[in-house]
Amino acid sequence: MSLDPSNPTAADAAHLINEIEALGQRLGSVRERIGRVIFGQRDVIDQALITLLAGGHTLLVGVPGLAKTRLVETLGTVLGLDDKRVQCTPDLMPADILGSEVLEEGDNGRRSFRFLPGPVFAQLLMADEINRASPRTQSALLQAMQEQRVSVGGQYHALPRPFHVLATQNPIEQEGTYPLPEAQLDRFLIQINVGYPDLEAERHMLLATTGATEAKAERVMSADELLVAQRLIRRVPVGESVVEAILDLVRAGRPETTSLAEVQRAVAWGPGPRASQALMLAARARAVLDGRLSPSVDDVAALAGPVLRHRMALSFAARADGVTLDRIVDLLVERLG
Repeated sequence: MSLDPSNPTAADAAHLINEIEALGQRLGSVRERIGRVIFGQRDVIDQALITLLAGGHTLLVGVPGLAKTRLVETLGTVLGLDDKRVQCTPDLMPADILGSEVLEEGDNGRRSFRFLPGPVFAQLLMADEINRASPRTQSALLQAMQEQRVSVGGQYHALPRPFHVLATQNPIEQEGTYPLPEAQLDRFLIQINVGYPDLEAERHMLLATTGATEAKAERVMSADELLVAQRLIRRVPVGESVVEAILDLVRAGRPETTSLAEVQRAVAWGPGPRASQALMLAARARAVLDGRLSPSVDDVAALAGPVLRHRMALSFAARADGVTLDRIVDLLVERLG
């Protein structure tokens, strides 16, 4: 059915469609520029872009050497964001991330405190190997991630907009790592599991990165344009079937509300309401990234793993029996049909 321009509602809808289509084309250029630098990680790139478009934070999990750090640096360059990096170590203190107050003496002899901002005051903060930091330091990011402000010396300091944390994490089985607090895990919109590239991608990477010249990332968008894109994502229409799929998926993952016997046996605690919110925003962003005007149930199914796997925990008995969270998420997705 064609839209009638004389109808204000139809005109608004036509304008929204044009905005979504234009953003989809722009994101195609972003994808292409990132792909010149990061090889064989299309799903990882897409999920990272989905998180930024949804206004959230990303947890990248994988062994060292899989270009997690390079991906974050490339995203900062391509999207025109002011980025900073923190290398997490066991002796890293909260003030090393948030900043601190120093006592200064003026020309008139009066003393006063001056706040020195830490690296968290950036539009894109990379927390490298976040699970090598102590739990106390990990929790220093919690308020920043949730409220986009920090409290130092009893004073609040607003963070730049947009503000995103892209943290990398080594597999928890490695020595010298600490598990992230559940409350902080819930603040990450998506957990991206970064695997090894396939043979052809690794061959391409080998030749492209060991020659006389190496491809460099180039800016495509600005921080202001990303903010506009984030506001547009929230205006993307969502059908009732997608809303129901999100609610069914999340509630089926909770032992208290599910009808699945295996979930009741294996899951110690399930995803909270933030999981539903994350799925809604991420599904919208995925649709726009793929050049579509609204999300489908397929988007919900594709994002179930990245959104849910860090918001659930298995019981001790389930872990002893070899049950995995990926298996539980697969069961939940099968219910969507």
